[in-house]
Amino acid sequence: MVALPTLIPLSEAARKYGLEEDRLRQLVEKGRIRAGVLPGSDEVLVSEDEVRGEAIQEKGLRKEDLPEYQKHAHLKGKPIWISKAARDYQIPHPTIVRWVKAGYIKQLGLDGNKVLVDEADVAYCSEIYRQRGRQGRILFNPDGTPYKPKTGPLAM
Repeated sequence: MVALPTLIPLSEAARKYGLEEDRLRQLVEKGRIRAGVLPGSDEVLVSEDEVRGEAIQEKGLRKEDLPEYQKHAHLKGKPIWISKAARDYQIPHPTIVRWVKAGYIKQLGLDGNKVLVDEADVAYCSEIYRQRGRQGRILFNPDGTPYKPKTGPLAM
């Protein structure tokens, strides 16, 4: 089945991503954010992914500011070695190594031959990987925020 966009109320999107409701309405009118209205209701629903993308562009949000990262913020600074992270989060070992080299996952140090990384970063990357990942897909922008393709089901 094709990945469908997650729709949330405009007011909730504005609060969650720190944008003005009027600004979101303008973006809907310009066609930059998909929106809809439920029958029998005046409440406007907007695509959460598109609102997140606009918030990242307008406010310069970092990955640490995103709700996907905030879910795992309690793990910030907790070391985990790459092999254990690969087992625990069921992500291929080479993928995690590539994310560390790219800077999406912070390396905390070494313990003998074990490379210790930040578990919060691993959990965040794992969540994005589960949402969007398939072999050969770009998942992250250079700053670690989720990549938004120009075409396909995740595009605007």
